[in-house]
Amino acid sequence: MKQYFESSELIINEDGSVFHLHVKPEWLADKVILVGDPGRVELVASHFSDRECDVTSREFHTVTGTYAGKRITVVSTGIGCDNIDIVLNELDALANIDFSTRHIRPALRSLELVRIGTCGGLQADTPVGTFVCSVKSIGFDGLLNFYAGRNAVCDLPCERAFLNHMGWSGNLCAPAPYVADADARLAERIAGTDMVKGITIAANGFFGPQGRELRIPLADPKQNEKIEQFEYNGLHITNFEMESSALAGLSRLMGHKATTVCMVIADRLARKANVGYKNTIDNLITTVLERI
Repeated sequence: MKQYFESSELIINEDGSVFHLHVKPEWLADKVILVGDPGRVELVASHFSDRECDVTSREFHTVTGTYAGKRITVVSTGIGCDNIDIVLNELDALANIDFSTRHIRPALRSLELVRIGTCGGLQADTPVGTFVCSVKSIGFDGLLNFYAGRNAVCDLPCERAFLNHMGWSGNLCAPAPYVADADARLAERIAGTDMVKGITIAANGFFGPQGRELRIPLADPKQNEKIEQFEYNGLHITNFEMESSALAGLSRLMGHKATTVCMVIADRLARKANVGYKNTIDNLITTVLERI
């Protein structure tokens, strides 16, 4: 029997668009670029030779157009893995659910998704300005733990190794991280030979979860020191950001291909930041547009 999605589970607007994104199925390309900042959508789309749609709803801004003969959709997600949950589920619904019948389509589409973001560097080879490709992501957010099949798409030995290294095993106040791999072929193509490849932590906050201490002391003052020292199968944790784990994990569960690339704007070791990064991130955008 075909699965039917009730209106309370898949909310479709009166104009036939999906609830949050306000995007219609025919507007979605197979190649998708995700950015956090809604303002960055226009920067990506400025490279398009034409536009099919340009839709804004809340923090979600979507443009579909053409770059060098490739049909590409760019979507802003806002900040955090909770927003990735909304965007990925709605993009998958646009691709793989027939909105007229509310049934899964007989032939499923596999999207190619690349997130372009900013991050904090955690290693000597990730100073400000470095492009980092996340081949593996550690999620502090817990999002994937709500989905069946989570263990099948996660690197469980890496999860155990990280928990033991951090000393979080059995600590009910600590996160329950999951580890999800990017699509290996996509990450290799996007990273090329000029990006640092490594493990990314997707934090569930910008301050405490990333080891920043303002007026509230950290529960684990040595958190970042331990994170910087962690190694797994020759990979080190290269950077902090806030979305890559949910993107990688949900994409694997749904049958899509995904990876995250970020420009380092804060060197956490040297304690330096570049607040003028918006003038240089276009270099990363054009690199991704060429390689996607």
